[in-house]
Amino acid sequence: MMFDKTVAALSTPYGRGAIAMIRMTGGDALKIASAVFRAKNGKSLSDQPSNHAVYGQFIYDGSVIDDGVATVYRAPLSYTGEDMAELCCHGGVLVSSLVLRSLIDAGACAAEGGEFTKRAFVNGKLRLTSAEAIMDIIDAETVGALKLAGGANRGLLSKEAEELYNELKHLIAAAYAYIDYPDEDMTDVTVLELKERIRSLIERAEALKDTYKTGFAVCEGVRTVIAGRTNVGKSSLLNMLTGEQTAIVTEIPGTTRDVVTGSVICGQIKLKLSDTAGIRETDDTVERIGVLKARQTMKDAQLVLAVFDGSKPRDEEDDKLIAELLSLSVPVIAVINKSDLPQSADYDGIFERTVRISAKNKEGKEDIAKAAEELFTGGAIDYDKPHLINERQYAQISSFISSCRSALDALMRGETQDVACFDLEEALSAAAGLDGRDIKDDIVDEIFSKFCVGK
Repeated sequence: MMFDKTVAALSTPYGRGAIAMIRMTGGDALKIASAVFRAKNGKSLSDQPSNHAVYGQFIYDGSVIDDGVATVYRAPLSYTGEDMAELCCHGGVLVSSLVLRSLIDAGACAAEGGEFTKRAFVNGKLRLTSAEAIMDIIDAETVGALKLAGGANRGLLSKEAEELYNELKHLIAAAYAYIDYPDEDMTDVTVLELKERIRSLIERAEALKDTYKTGFAVCEGVRTVIAGRTNVGKSSLLNMLTGEQTAIVTEIPGTTRDVVTGSVICGQIKLKLSDTAGIRETDDTVERIGVLKARQTMKDAQLVLAVFDGSKPRDEEDDKLIAELLSLSVPVIAVINKSDLPQSADYDGIFERTVRISAKNKEGKEDIAKAAEELFTGGAIDYDKPHLINERQYAQISSFISSCRSALDALMRGETQDVACFDLEEALSAAAGLDGRDIKDDIVDEIFSKFCVGK
């Protein structure tokens, strides 16, 4: 597929710098670039060889405004699969703006966010998982996130999705061959083998689904709530973890009434932190709203850091909070604060993970990071295996598993293969959608709208 419009955009950050790059793609890219760039070798850019950079001058309103380099890429051997030109001028705000304006005056349109990568996907130059990984590479804040995104960009997830798709496609074809020609022995897959191979597909997809916990924690960050009673050091913990005075800390109970946020890198993962109001019974209307919001935030979290004051004896209110935390379907790390003081309470053995810290002395951050990292990565990540790294991918593989299970259940009940094939075709569609073989235009638009302009 070729797009009607030729688009251009500044692909380097807006501002002063050594070099600025303006990219252009589309059927008229080289013709338009030739009107703006005058090569020193005297040839028009339309006549320059592909994958070739030439030195020359940039023209604006009939006058030379800068010198630089233009690189020509011809379809289909380009990033987008179309004719492309990359123009590199000096990195001044004005000069880069004028070069872009000249291209638009010559017939180009301003590119939308992610339009270059979207065209690469639509034109078959990238799988959707690889395209999504490009944005994750740009946004990566940890080495772990960069490695996982790099693996997806190299095609690890795409290869796994393709193998699931091809195996299921073969099973469906074999099933229909038996249905259409039951007496001709046209299929090489018996009903018993069909069941076993569907089970194998489910196991393989389940293993891929299990990588989401790690992939999302590393690339997107874990929604983490700091919860506890008043004056146990929740806000001090937030400040210790972020390394900034993010939250107000006082000795007055109920200081924190709304949710205060921050983020921190913990080894290979990122925690997206929310400090909440101290959980207690109160007659203060505003504080009571804060407590309700704290409880709701806990339920919506992916991780709770439950802070307790280890210097005070455990009482009935602590036990109520412990019971509330244990009832959550969310992992909890118990953080016993004030280890710099004599300890009066025993919280060992209540929660699966317990760490002791002194937020006042900024001691224990590494222990929290280690506990969180082990919880979401198991302590180690195999970067050579495919990982799901966003909710869309997780939804697709979940749909694949659900449909395969329905097909298997039908066969186990003694239903015919054509009944099972209804569900297998749904599974095939989910596998296709995982890597963009079969995906709706509005979803594609939403994915690429998150990209920066020029990418």
